[in-house]
Amino acid sequence: MTHTKTQILTVIDQYASRFKEISSYIGANPELGNEEYLASARLKEELVYHGFSVEAPVLGLDTAFIGTYAASKPGPTIALLCEYDALPEIGHACGHHLICMMSLGAAVGLKSVLDEVGGTLKVFGTPAEETRGAKVPMAEAGLFDDCDIALMAHPYYAYEKSGSSLAIDAVQFEFHGKSSHAAASPHEGINALDAVIQTFNGINAFRQQVKSTVRIHGVINSGGQAANIIPDYASAQFYVRASTRKELDILTQRVIQIAEGSALQTGCRLVTSNYETSYDEMVTNESLSAAFSANLLELGISQEEIVSGNDHGSMDIGNVSLRCPAIHPYIRVVDEVHTLHSIEFRDLALQERALDGMILGAKAIAATAYDVLTQPELLQTIQTEFKQASR
Repeated sequence: MTHTKTQILTVIDQYASRFKEISSYIGANPELGNEEYLASARLKEELVYHGFSVEAPVLGLDTAFIGTYAASKPGPTIALLCEYDALPEIGHACGHHLICMMSLGAAVGLKSVLDEVGGTLKVFGTPAEETRGAKVPMAEAGLFDDCDIALMAHPYYAYEKSGSSLAIDAVQFEFHGKSSHAAASPHEGINALDAVIQTFNGINAFRQQVKSTVRIHGVINSGGQAANIIPDYASAQFYVRASTRKELDILTQRVIQIAEGSALQTGCRLVTSNYETSYDEMVTNESLSAAFSANLLELGISQEEIVSGNDHGSMDIGNVSLRCPAIHPYIRVVDEVHTLHSIEFRDLALQERALDGMILGAKAIAATAYDVLTQPELLQTIQTEFKQASR
Protein backbone atom coordinates (compact mmCIF):
# COMPACT_ATOMS: atom_id res chain seq x y z
CA MET A 1 0.00 0.00 0.00
CA THR A 2 1.46 3.37 -1.02
CA HIS A 3 2.18 6.19 1.41
CA THR A 4 -0.46 8.36 -0.27
CA LYS A 5 -3.12 5.65 -0.02
CA THR A 6 -2.23 5.22 3.65
CA GLN A 7 -2.81 8.94 4.11
CA ILE A 8 -6.32 8.57 2.68
CA LEU A 9 -7.14 5.84 5.19
CA THR A 10 -5.67 7.88 8.03
CA VAL A 11 -7.90 10.85 7.18
CA ILE A 12 -10.98 8.61 7.10
CA ASP A 13 -10.03 7.30 10.54
CA GLN A 14 -9.48 10.86 11.73
CA TYR A 15 -13.09 11.75 10.94
CA ALA A 16 -14.60 8.32 11.69
CA SER A 17 -16.44 9.39 14.85
CA ARG A 18 -17.93 12.34 12.99
CA PHE A 19 -19.07 10.10 10.10
CA LYS A 20 -20.58 7.61 12.55
CA GLU A 21 -22.51 10.36 14.32
CA ILE A 22 -24.04 11.58 11.05
CA SER A 23 -24.94 8.04 9.99
CA SER A 24 -26.56 7.36 13.36
CA TYR A 25 -28.54 10.60 13.10
CA ILE A 26 -29.87 9.67 9.66
CA GLY A 27 -30.60 6.13 10.84
CA ALA A 28 -32.59 7.45 13.81
CA ASN A 29 -34.55 9.88 11.62
CA PRO A 30 -35.78 7.80 8.65
CA GLU A 31 -37.35 9.71 5.76
CA LEU A 32 -39.10 8.36 2.68
CA GLY A 33 -37.90 8.99 -0.86
CA ASN A 34 -37.86 12.63 -1.99
CA GLU A 35 -38.65 13.63 1.61
CA GLU A 36 -35.10 13.18 2.96
CA TYR A 37 -34.76 16.81 4.09
CA LEU A 38 -32.91 16.11 7.35
CA ALA A 39 -30.52 13.62 5.75
CA SER A 40 -29.84 15.80 2.72
CA ALA A 41 -29.16 18.85 4.89
CA ARG A 42 -26.67 16.99 7.12
CA LEU A 43 -24.82 15.53 4.15
CA LYS A 44 -24.60 18.89 2.37
CA GLU A 45 -23.37 20.58 5.55
CA GLU A 46 -20.64 17.95 5.92
CA LEU A 47 -19.49 18.38 2.32
CA VAL A 48 -19.24 22.16 2.76
CA TYR A 49 -17.34 21.65 6.02
CA HIS A 50 -14.74 19.63 4.13
CA GLY A 51 -14.34 22.18 1.34
CA PHE A 52 -16.66 20.85 -1.36
CA SER A 53 -18.88 23.17 -3.37
CA VAL A 54 -22.49 22.00 -3.30
CA GLU A 55 -25.17 22.36 -5.97
CA ALA A 56 -28.74 21.85 -4.75
CA PRO A 57 -31.43 21.14 -5.66
CA VAL A 58 -30.66 19.10 -8.78
CA LEU A 59 -33.12 18.60 -11.66
CA GLY A 60 -35.88 20.07 -9.52
CA LEU A 61 -35.43 17.40 -6.83
CA ASP A 62 -35.35 19.18 -3.47
CA THR A 63 -33.28 16.57 -1.64
CA ALA A 64 -30.79 15.86 -4.43
CA PHE A 65 -27.36 17.45 -4.52
CA ILE A 66 -23.93 17.32 -6.15
CA GLY A 67 -20.85 18.08 -4.10
CA THR A 68 -17.73 18.83 -6.16
CA TYR A 69 -14.04 19.27 -5.48
CA ALA A 70 -11.69 19.75 -8.43
CA ALA A 71 -7.92 19.80 -8.13
CA SER A 72 -5.97 22.35 -10.12
CA LYS A 73 -4.12 19.41 -11.63
CA PRO A 74 -6.12 17.53 -14.30
CA GLY A 75 -7.14 13.92 -13.89
CA PRO A 76 -10.08 11.51 -13.97
CA THR A 77 -13.52 12.40 -12.65
CA ILE A 78 -14.81 10.13 -9.89
CA ALA A 79 -18.52 9.86 -9.06
CA LEU A 80 -19.39 8.72 -5.53
CA LEU A 81 -23.07 7.90 -5.02
CA CYS A 82 -25.06 8.56 -1.85
CA GLU A 83 -28.43 7.01 -0.99
CA TYR A 84 -30.34 8.07 2.15
CA ASP A 85 -34.03 7.24 1.75
CA ALA A 86 -35.77 4.86 4.15
CA LEU A 87 -38.51 2.28 3.79
CA PRO A 88 -42.14 2.78 4.86
CA GLU A 89 -42.82 1.67 8.45
CA ILE A 90 -39.50 -0.16 8.99
CA GLY A 91 -37.11 2.75 8.42
CA HIS A 92 -33.50 2.13 7.41
CA ALA A 93 -33.82 -1.63 6.94
CA CYS A 94 -31.76 -1.37 3.73
CA GLY A 95 -28.91 0.51 5.40
CA HIS A 96 -28.98 3.66 3.31
CA HIS A 97 -27.80 5.62 6.36
CA LEU A 98 -24.56 3.64 5.96
CA ILE A 99 -24.39 3.92 2.16
CA CYS A 100 -24.32 7.71 2.14
CA MET A 101 -21.52 7.91 4.67
CA MET A 102 -19.42 5.27 2.92
CA SER A 103 -19.39 7.51 -0.15
CA LEU A 104 -19.02 10.79 1.73
CA GLY A 105 -16.29 9.36 3.94
CA ALA A 106 -14.45 8.12 0.86
CA ALA A 107 -14.75 11.57 -0.69
CA VAL A 108 -13.21 13.26 2.35
CA GLY A 109 -10.30 10.80 2.37
CA LEU A 110 -9.68 11.24 -1.35
CA LYS A 111 -9.84 15.02 -1.17
CA SER A 112 -6.84 15.04 1.15
CA VAL A 113 -4.60 13.82 -1.70
CA LEU A 114 -6.46 15.09 -4.77
CA ASP A 115 -4.41 18.26 -5.24
CA GLU A 116 -1.32 16.06 -5.34
CA VAL A 117 -2.60 13.38 -7.74
CA GLY A 118 -5.09 15.46 -9.79
CA GLY A 119 -8.69 14.89 -10.79
CA THR A 120 -12.24 15.79 -9.79
CA LEU A 121 -14.54 14.32 -7.15
CA LYS A 122 -18.32 14.47 -7.51
CA VAL A 123 -20.52 13.30 -4.65
CA PHE A 124 -24.04 12.69 -5.94
CA GLY A 125 -26.90 12.83 -3.47
CA THR A 126 -29.48 10.56 -5.09
CA PRO A 127 -32.90 10.47 -3.38
CA ALA A 128 -35.64 7.83 -3.50
CA GLU A 129 -33.67 4.75 -4.58
CA GLU A 130 -36.48 2.55 -3.27
CA THR A 131 -39.20 4.08 -5.47
CA ARG A 132 -38.50 6.91 -7.92
CA GLY A 133 -34.72 6.67 -8.03
CA ALA A 134 -33.09 9.99 -8.80
CA LYS A 135 -30.19 8.30 -10.57
CA VAL A 136 -32.54 7.63 -13.49
CA PRO A 137 -33.27 11.28 -14.41
CA MET A 138 -29.69 12.18 -13.51
CA ALA A 139 -28.42 9.59 -16.00
CA GLU A 140 -30.93 10.71 -18.63
CA ALA A 141 -29.75 14.31 -18.18
CA GLY A 142 -26.15 13.22 -18.87
CA LEU A 143 -24.83 14.02 -15.39
CA PHE A 144 -22.63 10.91 -15.39
CA ASP A 145 -21.41 11.18 -18.97
CA ASP A 146 -18.26 13.07 -17.97
CA CYS A 147 -17.48 10.71 -15.08
CA ASP A 148 -14.75 8.12 -15.58
CA ILE A 149 -16.16 5.77 -12.94
CA ALA A 150 -19.07 5.64 -10.48
CA LEU A 151 -18.73 3.93 -7.10
CA MET A 152 -20.89 3.00 -4.15
CA ALA A 153 -21.12 0.08 -1.73
CA HIS A 154 -24.13 -1.49 -0.04
CA PRO A 155 -24.28 -2.87 3.51
CA TYR A 156 -24.99 -6.58 3.84
CA TYR A 157 -24.15 -9.68 5.88
CA ALA A 158 -21.32 -10.67 3.52
CA TYR A 159 -18.57 -9.22 1.35
CA GLU A 160 -20.01 -9.70 -2.11
CA LYS A 161 -18.64 -8.62 -5.45
CA SER A 162 -20.64 -6.27 -7.61
CA GLY A 163 -23.11 -8.34 -9.63
CA SER A 164 -26.16 -7.78 -11.79
CA SER A 165 -29.64 -6.43 -11.25
CA LEU A 166 -32.92 -6.76 -13.11
CA ALA A 167 -34.44 -4.04 -15.22
CA ILE A 168 -37.86 -3.14 -13.82
CA ASP A 169 -41.12 -1.48 -14.85
CA ALA A 170 -43.74 -0.56 -12.24
CA VAL A 171 -47.12 -0.77 -14.00
CA GLN A 172 -50.50 0.21 -12.59
CA PHE A 173 -53.80 -0.89 -14.15
CA GLU A 174 -56.95 1.04 -13.22
CA PHE A 175 -60.23 -0.45 -14.38
CA HIS A 176 -63.37 1.69 -14.55
CA GLY A 177 -66.72 -0.08 -14.65
CA LYS A 178 -70.25 0.66 -13.42
CA SER A 179 -71.59 0.13 -9.92
CA SER A 180 -74.86 -1.66 -9.25
CA HIS A 181 -76.51 -3.65 -6.49
CA ALA A 182 -74.97 -7.11 -6.67
CA ALA A 183 -78.24 -8.88 -5.77
CA ALA A 184 -81.05 -6.64 -7.01
CA SER A 185 -79.60 -5.51 -10.35
CA PRO A 186 -76.31 -7.28 -11.16
CA HIS A 187 -77.13 -7.12 -14.87
CA GLU A 188 -76.76 -3.35 -14.79
CA GLY A 189 -73.23 -3.38 -13.43
CA ILE A 190 -69.76 -3.63 -14.98
CA ASN A 191 -67.43 -5.30 -12.49
CA ALA A 192 -64.02 -3.63 -12.33
CA LEU A 193 -62.77 -6.19 -9.82
CA ASP A 194 -63.47 -8.97 -12.31
CA ALA A 195 -61.11 -7.23 -14.72
CA VAL A 196 -58.38 -7.15 -12.09
CA ILE A 197 -58.87 -10.83 -11.30
CA GLN A 198 -58.81 -11.72 -14.99
CA THR A 199 -55.57 -9.77 -15.32
CA PHE A 200 -53.97 -11.78 -12.51
CA ASN A 201 -55.20 -15.02 -14.10
CA GLY A 202 -53.83 -14.02 -17.48
CA ILE A 203 -50.44 -13.06 -16.02
CA ASN A 204 -50.28 -16.30 -14.05
CA ALA A 205 -50.81 -18.24 -17.28
CA PHE A 206 -48.25 -16.10 -19.09
CA ARG A 207 -45.59 -16.99 -16.50
CA GLN A 208 -45.34 -20.45 -18.06
CA GLN A 209 -43.84 -18.92 -21.20
CA VAL A 210 -41.15 -16.67 -19.69
CA LYS A 211 -37.50 -17.23 -18.78
CA SER A 212 -36.57 -18.24 -15.26
CA THR A 213 -34.92 -14.84 -14.78
CA VAL A 214 -38.20 -12.99 -15.33
CA ARG A 215 -40.21 -11.80 -12.35
CA ILE A 216 -43.82 -10.56 -12.47
CA HIS A 217 -45.54 -9.87 -9.17
CA GLY A 218 -48.36 -7.62 -8.08
CA VAL A 219 -51.04 -6.63 -5.60
CA ILE A 220 -54.64 -5.45 -5.72
CA ASN A 221 -54.52 -2.00 -4.20
CA SER A 222 -58.22 -1.25 -4.71
CA GLY A 223 -60.93 -3.85 -5.12
CA GLY A 224 -64.27 -2.40 -4.06
CA GLN A 225 -65.99 -1.27 -0.87
CA ALA A 226 -68.77 -3.74 -0.07
CA ALA A 227 -69.68 -7.27 -1.12
CA ASN A 228 -73.19 -6.25 -2.19
CA ILE A 229 -71.99 -3.51 -4.55
CA ILE A 230 -70.46 -4.34 -7.91
CA PRO A 231 -67.17 -2.36 -7.90
CA ASP A 232 -67.08 0.43 -10.46
CA TYR A 233 -63.34 0.90 -9.81
CA ALA A 234 -60.50 -1.50 -9.09
CA SER A 235 -56.77 -1.28 -9.59
CA ALA A 236 -53.66 -3.41 -9.39
CA GLN A 237 -49.95 -2.66 -9.32
CA PHE A 238 -47.29 -4.92 -10.82
CA TYR A 239 -43.53 -5.08 -10.96
CA VAL A 240 -42.26 -6.59 -14.20
CA ARG A 241 -38.55 -7.51 -14.16
CA ALA A 242 -36.13 -8.98 -16.71
CA SER A 243 -32.39 -9.27 -17.27
CA THR A 244 -32.18 -6.41 -19.78
CA ARG A 245 -34.20 -3.37 -20.78
CA LYS A 246 -34.57 -4.74 -24.31
CA GLU A 247 -36.14 -7.95 -23.01
CA LEU A 248 -38.24 -6.09 -20.45
CA ASP A 249 -39.83 -3.74 -22.97
CA ILE A 250 -41.30 -6.75 -24.79
CA LEU A 251 -42.50 -8.40 -21.58
CA THR A 252 -44.12 -5.25 -20.23
CA GLN A 253 -46.00 -4.80 -23.48
CA ARG A 254 -47.29 -8.37 -23.19
CA VAL A 255 -48.48 -7.72 -19.62
CA ILE A 256 -50.26 -4.56 -20.76
CA GLN A 257 -51.95 -6.53 -23.53
CA ILE A 258 -53.22 -9.01 -20.94
CA ALA A 259 -54.80 -6.15 -18.98
CA GLU A 260 -56.28 -4.74 -22.17
CA GLY A 261 -57.80 -8.14 -22.89
CA SER A 262 -59.31 -8.24 -19.40
CA ALA A 263 -60.85 -4.83 -19.94
CA LEU A 264 -62.32 -6.02 -23.23
CA GLN A 265 -63.73 -9.19 -21.63
CA THR A 266 -65.44 -7.32 -18.81
CA GLY A 267 -66.46 -4.16 -20.61
CA CYS A 268 -64.31 -1.93 -18.41
CA ARG A 269 -62.28 1.10 -19.38
CA LEU A 270 -58.58 0.69 -18.65
CA VAL A 271 -56.07 3.36 -17.64
CA THR A 272 -52.41 2.21 -17.60
CA SER A 273 -49.62 4.15 -15.91
CA ASN A 274 -46.19 3.78 -14.30
CA TYR A 275 -46.51 4.31 -10.56
CA GLU A 276 -42.75 4.28 -9.94
CA THR A 277 -39.67 5.00 -12.03
CA SER A 278 -38.42 2.32 -14.41
CA TYR A 279 -34.86 1.09 -13.80
CA ASP A 280 -32.43 -0.44 -16.28
CA GLU A 281 -30.21 -3.43 -15.56
CA MET A 282 -26.92 -3.16 -13.67
CA VAL A 283 -23.86 -3.90 -15.79
CA THR A 284 -20.87 -4.35 -13.49
CA ASN A 285 -17.51 -3.24 -14.81
CA GLU A 286 -15.48 -6.31 -13.91
CA SER A 287 -12.11 -4.55 -14.13
CA LEU A 288 -13.25 -1.93 -11.64
CA SER A 289 -14.82 -4.65 -9.49
CA ALA A 290 -11.51 -6.55 -9.39
CA ALA A 291 -9.74 -3.39 -8.20
CA PHE A 292 -12.27 -3.02 -5.39
CA SER A 293 -11.81 -6.64 -4.30
CA ALA A 294 -8.04 -6.18 -4.33
CA ASN A 295 -8.40 -3.26 -1.96
CA LEU A 296 -10.58 -5.29 0.38
CA LEU A 297 -7.71 -7.77 0.55
CA GLU A 298 -5.27 -4.96 1.37
CA LEU A 299 -7.63 -3.87 4.15
CA GLY A 300 -7.44 -7.30 5.76
CA ILE A 301 -10.44 -9.13 4.31
CA SER A 302 -9.53 -12.68 3.30
CA GLN A 303 -10.09 -14.01 -0.22
CA GLU A 304 -12.46 -16.66 1.17
CA GLU A 305 -14.72 -13.97 2.62
CA ILE A 306 -15.32 -12.26 -0.75
CA VAL A 307 -18.08 -14.11 -2.58
CA SER A 308 -19.41 -13.84 -6.12
CA GLY A 309 -22.04 -11.20 -6.86
CA ASN A 310 -25.69 -12.13 -7.03
CA ASP A 311 -28.81 -10.52 -8.41
CA HIS A 312 -30.44 -8.47 -5.64
CA GLY A 313 -33.55 -7.28 -7.45
CA SER A 314 -33.57 -3.91 -9.19
CA MET A 315 -31.54 -0.74 -8.57
CA ASP A 316 -31.39 2.69 -10.15
CA ILE A 317 -27.59 2.47 -10.36
CA GLY A 318 -28.32 0.25 -13.35
CA ASN A 319 -29.05 3.39 -15.35
CA VAL A 320 -25.73 4.87 -14.22
CA SER A 321 -23.82 1.73 -15.24
CA LEU A 322 -25.01 2.17 -18.83
CA ARG A 323 -23.55 5.71 -18.94
CA CYS A 324 -20.16 5.16 -17.25
CA PRO A 325 -18.22 2.27 -15.68
CA ALA A 326 -19.80 1.45 -12.32
CA ILE A 327 -19.81 -1.06 -9.48
CA HIS A 328 -22.16 -1.82 -6.59
CA PRO A 329 -20.39 -4.25 -4.22
CA TYR A 330 -21.63 -5.32 -0.78
CA ILE A 331 -19.85 -4.79 2.54
CA ARG A 332 -20.36 -6.92 5.63
CA VAL A 333 -21.76 -4.75 8.40
CA VAL A 334 -23.56 -7.45 10.42
CA ASP A 335 -22.31 -10.84 11.53
CA GLU A 336 -25.69 -12.58 11.52
CA VAL A 337 -27.48 -13.65 8.35
CA HIS A 338 -30.49 -11.36 8.01
CA THR A 339 -32.01 -10.27 4.74
CA LEU A 340 -32.25 -6.65 3.68
CA HIS A 341 -35.62 -4.95 4.28
CA SER A 342 -36.10 -6.82 7.55
CA ILE A 343 -36.53 -5.42 11.05
CA GLU A 344 -33.63 -7.56 12.25
CA PHE A 345 -31.24 -6.07 9.68
CA ARG A 346 -32.48 -2.55 10.49
CA ASP A 347 -31.73 -2.93 14.18
CA LEU A 348 -28.29 -4.44 13.64
CA ALA A 349 -27.42 -1.78 11.02
CA LEU A 350 -27.71 0.87 13.74
CA GLN A 351 -25.13 -0.79 16.00
CA GLU A 352 -21.45 0.06 16.39
CA ARG A 353 -20.44 -3.08 14.46
CA ALA A 354 -22.30 -1.78 11.40
CA LEU A 355 -20.73 1.67 11.75
CA ASP A 356 -17.28 0.07 11.81
CA GLY A 357 -18.21 -1.81 8.63
CA MET A 358 -19.27 1.50 7.11
CA ILE A 359 -15.82 2.98 7.77
CA LEU A 360 -14.15 -0.02 6.14
CA GLY A 361 -16.47 0.40 3.14
CA ALA A 362 -15.47 4.06 2.86
CA LYS A 363 -11.80 3.05 2.87
CA ALA A 364 -12.32 0.41 0.16
CA ILE A 365 -14.18 2.89 -2.06
CA ALA A 366 -11.54 5.58 -1.56
CA ALA A 367 -8.64 3.20 -2.18
CA THR A 368 -10.23 1.94 -5.40
CA ALA A 369 -10.85 5.47 -6.65
CA TYR A 370 -7.25 6.33 -5.80
CA ASP A 371 -6.04 3.44 -7.96
CA VAL A 372 -8.07 4.76 -10.89
CA LEU A 373 -6.77 8.30 -10.32
CA THR A 374 -3.12 7.20 -10.26
CA GLN A 375 -2.96 4.21 -12.63
CA PRO A 376 -3.71 5.27 -16.24
CA GLU A 377 -3.41 1.67 -17.43
CA LEU A 378 -6.17 0.58 -15.01
CA LEU A 379 -8.46 3.35 -16.19
CA GLN A 380 -7.78 2.39 -19.81
CA THR A 381 -8.70 -1.24 -19.08
CA ILE A 382 -11.90 -0.12 -17.35
CA GLN A 383 -12.88 2.16 -20.23
CA THR A 384 -12.12 -0.47 -22.87
CA GLU A 385 -14.35 -2.98 -21.09
CA PHE A 386 -17.12 -0.40 -20.78
CA LYS A 387 -17.00 0.46 -24.48
CA GLN A 388 -17.11 -3.21 -25.47
CA ALA A 389 -20.07 -3.87 -23.16
CA SER A 390 -21.92 -0.87 -24.63
CA ARG A 391 -21.87 -2.22 -28.19
